[in-house]
Amino acid sequence: MTIETGVLERYSQGAESIQADLCCPVDYDRKLLALLPQEIIDKDYGCGDPSRYVQSGDVVLDLGSGSGKICYMAAQLVGSTGKVIGVDMNDDMLALARKYQPEMAEKLGSDRVEFVKGQIQDLALDLAAMNRHLAEHPVHRAEDVIALRAWQEQQRKEQPLIKDNSVDLVVSNCVLNLVHDSDKGQLIREIFRVVKPGGRVAISDIVSDEPVPQHLKDLWSGCISGALQEHEFLQAFIAAGFVAVGFDKWEGQPWQVVEGIEFRAVTITAIKPHDEPCLDKGHAVIYRGPFAKVYDDEGHVFMRGQRIAVCERSYNLLTGAAYADQFIGIAPAQEKTPQNWCHAPGALRPVSETKGSAHKADSGPCCC
Repeated sequence: MTIETGVLERYSQGAESIQADLCCPVDYDRKLLALLPQEIIDKDYGCGDPSRYVQSGDVVLDLGSGSGKICYMAAQLVGSTGKVIGVDMNDDMLALARKYQPEMAEKLGSDRVEFVKGQIQDLALDLAAMNRHLAEHPVHRAEDVIALRAWQEQQRKEQPLIKDNSVDLVVSNCVLNLVHDSDKGQLIREIFRVVKPGGRVAISDIVSDEPVPQHLKDLWSGCISGALQEHEFLQAFIAAGFVAVGFDKWEGQPWQVVEGIEFRAVTITAIKPHDEPCLDKGHAVIYRGPFAKVYDDEGHVFMRGQRIAVCERSYNLLTGAAYADQFIGIAPAQEKTPQNWCHAPGALRPVSETKGSAHKADSGPCCC
């Protein structure tokens, strides 16, 4: 049985009756739960609460939306100007979530939630559209398979399920571990593709303190055998291009210990950086401490208490919500003529334009 088949079967059972072993205890916001039908609450399976990262006006994408609980919680937070999209590949879960759409739209005052069929590692391919295509063009021969693949590629380019740079916040609740290890890199790259520049990620999932051995890989839909090792989980998002990647929530007590391996619930957050030139306009920052020095995800080094000149893009990032507690921002009294921020990597350099008291951060990969 393939991983996909096992996950579909297990979560179809979860749509019919409560499967307690598919989740671990989570303390959700009771005010947000009060509006939800009890069946949605009972048949939701997760390990965290990514809804607490939702902001008013957000376009939110929930990966592996299941019964729709996180979607309907998020819908209360995005308000009338926001939107929530739930992606799932399981027809039974989609039917359960859609069952309550009219009721929830009435309670919310607008229909701001949509559920679509797709695989979270391939957010460009609309599986409902593919089912309609297959009904008209069934696959009988090898040539039909080739034609189907060509149709899929055309769909991904011309009519993607989730468009590029279209989402303010991507959330998920204990589903990344259900994706085959070979597809996890593609999954995270897909998340990066659909998030807007400056957009955010809040992923609740199960991680392990050690790599999961091969003989435990038959427990895919049980939330542990597909768990990424805790460090590898963060590194995968950094490798995809995200910045400000970190554990925002970490359960000190393991959810399960199997063969000495600790599995625990965590929530990671990250930001997609803006794709804009790195221009020197005279901005600077000071790292507050307490460490002697820190490095950011682009290779810049910041010494504690030392004024460091940065490009405008880095300034906006470091003084934004993700880093605001760590840095003091110093805007120029008068912006100088923008110049491309580019010098050979190496030691910090004095910058006369900032009274000689600032240094340029090492250029890193973003500046040249």
